[in-house]
Amino acid sequence: MAGPTPQTQRWRNLGVAAGAVTAVLFAVFDLYQWALAYAGDRFHNDFTFYYAAARIGLAHGWSSIYDLHLQQAELDAMGSGIKIAELARFISPPPVAWSALPLTPLPYPTAYWTWTAALLIALALTWRFASPGRGPWRLVQFAAAIGWLPVIYGLQLGQPGLFVALGVAGCYALLRADRPFWAGITLAALALKPQLAFLVPVALLLGGRTRAFWGSVVALGLLAVASMVALGPSGVAAYEARLTFAAGVPVNRELTLASLIGSLAVTRVIQAAIALWALVLAYRLRGRGHEWVLVPALVGGLLASPYLHLDDLVMLGLAGWLYLRTSPPAWTWVFMLGVAIAAEGLPIWGPLPLIVGEVGALVLLSVSSVKHYDRDPAPQRAEGEANGMPMLSGQ
Repeated sequence: MAGPTPQTQRWRNLGVAAGAVTAVLFAVFDLYQWALAYAGDRFHNDFTFYYAAARIGLAHGWSSIYDLHLQQAELDAMGSGIKIAELARFISPPPVAWSALPLTPLPYPTAYWTWTAALLIALALTWRFASPGRGPWRLVQFAAAIGWLPVIYGLQLGQPGLFVALGVAGCYALLRADRPFWAGITLAALALKPQLAFLVPVALLLGGRTRAFWGSVVALGLLAVASMVALGPSGVAAYEARLTFAAGVPVNRELTLASLIGSLAVTRVIQAAIALWALVLAYRLRGRGHEWVLVPALVGGLLASPYLHLDDLVMLGLAGWLYLRTSPPAWTWVFMLGVAIAAEGLPIWGPLPLIVGEVGALVLLSVSSVKHYDRDPAPQRAEGEANGMPMLSGQ
């Protein structure tokens, strides 16, 4: 097959150069804003609460980490000046506090930047495992990730969403390496923020990746049991109370379908239908590459999530990378760019363009699943029936 003409190659090079300049400028600007925010108030982030919860667990026992009075006392002892409020409290699962536990002997600033370094490593590994293309274009994508608002916002807050993204990207990489059980084990990261990728284990099962599913069951099951034992009945009750409260805070639903539909009961029905839609797609596309199982689970899971914040959209970026690794039509890049811009401008134009883009992504996957069945009477066998998968053009 003939290669690109000199003129085509020239336009490609110009596109990469323009993308590189734009990505770097956005990344530098976002890093500058992050530095300003930290200089203004170094405690104004979510890691502060993870650090405080870990210290409470050490001093008072893990059953006490959701005690709001102890949280306030710990925040005061740290000199943070933060007062417990509806969005200022620790409500994450116990594994988040356990993750911060090794950092408690460190002074807070050192602990924060150590945690941040771990998040940056998670971003780099996620990029390594999932980003499409090769050569300089992949470097452009890394810079673009730094410059994308959901990513930089998550980094500023110290949110563990990037650890969850790494867990899913690691699952993908290990599936490709024909290590399905260990691929499932990496999904232990879902315990940090289950709402970001809660459909992935079920999608693996329906997609024929059964050993990966059982790996996730083992990993998540052990963490769930450990959490319940550590919390005890009183701690579990306190955790449930914190989750119930958080579910009633309107700002936690601003990026979900509830913001458009209004009725929470109707929203839950529609979200359940979307989750089922995504899982059906994973089943229908089970004979194709692993991307086709993971992408609908990630996109459908975000649409079905009961609450969502801007930083949680890092999972949408991961879904985009995985989809682009399937060598889709060239116009798909334009669609994905539009979705990325919709997320970038959320503070300006609200969630509607983003939600439309997410629904559009599921529609595109649905069309692809129909075309796949029409044209491919003998699809690839899923993992567990065949040894290994063909290498994709993006690797």
